[in-house]
Amino acid sequence: MEYFILFGVFLTLMIIGTPIAFCLGISSFATVAYLGLPPVVVFQRLNSGVSLFTLMAIPFFIFAGDLMMRGGIASRIIAFAGSLIGHVRGGLGQVNILASTLFGGISGSAVAEAAAVGGIMVPQMKARGYGADYAVNVTSMAALIALLLPPSHNMIIYSISGGGRISIADLFTAGVIPGLLLAVALMITAYVVARKRGYPTEPFPGFSKVGQYLVVAVPGLMLIAIIFGGVRSGIFTATESSCIAVLYALLVTLLVYRSMSWSEFVHSTLGAVKTTAMVLFIIGSAAAFGWLMAYLKIATIMIDFMGSISDDPLVILLLVNVLLLVLGTFMDMGPLIIITTPIFLPVVSSFGVDPVHFGVIMVLNLGIGLNTPPLGPVQFVAAAVGKISIWEAMRSIWPFYGAGIVVLGLVTYIPALSLWLPALFRGN
Repeated sequence: MEYFILFGVFLTLMIIGTPIAFCLGISSFATVAYLGLPPVVVFQRLNSGVSLFTLMAIPFFIFAGDLMMRGGIASRIIAFAGSLIGHVRGGLGQVNILASTLFGGISGSAVAEAAAVGGIMVPQMKARGYGADYAVNVTSMAALIALLLPPSHNMIIYSISGGGRISIADLFTAGVIPGLLLAVALMITAYVVARKRGYPTEPFPGFSKVGQYLVVAVPGLMLIAIIFGGVRSGIFTATESSCIAVLYALLVTLLVYRSMSWSEFVHSTLGAVKTTAMVLFIIGSAAAFGWLMAYLKIATIMIDFMGSISDDPLVILLLVNVLLLVLGTFMDMGPLIIITTPIFLPVVSSFGVDPVHFGVIMVLNLGIGLNTPPLGPVQFVAAAVGKISIWEAMRSIWPFYGAGIVVLGLVTYIPALSLWLPALFRGN
């Protein structure tokens, strides 16, 4: 009965449109009441869930990304990407993906990337004859690259959900090759679709112009090296790197580009505060929900159930991937990581899967869910920018979905794609 109450109340509230944080909190209260535990335990777990020093990295990275978006860094990165690859078939689609890859190493957020890059690229693509659905689909799928590259917020949440024993530096490093692989797969797909539809190319501006755009973009791009290099080398922690990112973003936008006005700074600050409050409320509620799942030994039950189906790690990973893809269509990524990591991480670990490898699988898998209705926040943002309905975009997104699923399969069944680079940096 306690399992039915925990998941039944949660699903019922979610179906009727209750915000996800309240779904998690109310279902936790209902289960605690049935078990006869003191209700204060939910508040204690909620408080402990957000009282982790590592979590401080998330609001600072959110703030840094917002400062860069409003301070003109995104537009300069897009200009550099356009000069570099715009002459390929479907040039603006290729520029969109490359810009998302470069900006993803700064923002760490798929939604922020869809808004920043999409806000600049989608209107340009539509004005030059590209279909609105093509522009939206390229934008929404390319935004997922940010989830895999440092400073990915979701990698930090996964590390915390795994008990804090999984190195954030290793997770940041492990996502680099899969992130670049996803970018290449999307570029190939965008080229094929653009060729089929007869979309134009952009004129090549010449290498001197490319060099000029690169020089202008370098101050913004340097942040990628600062975050990744500093965390990977151990000079500073992920939390410290987030503070440095904010300071660096302020210096670049105020002193180098001189494009940050006082009103934009205020908007960035208020936006970061609002986003952080929502994220932390969800994380705290999900922590209480996750504690109840541990209390009810759901992970042990899942291990026994999976073991009864197969003892082959390949089959287990396939089952977990299918379950996560289904769950990702109904829930946001952050709470899902917090809820499902304590369930599935012990399962896959018992079959010999490395926790860092599984973290990359989970982040990429749930990232695809961000583009899948009925939730699909990244798809909704991109569709809003493109001024089309979500269903118009969904009718032609399948080639891009296919590219994402192929990369997910490669990352799942070729562990070296995730584990080789962390091992290289550790000197193993």
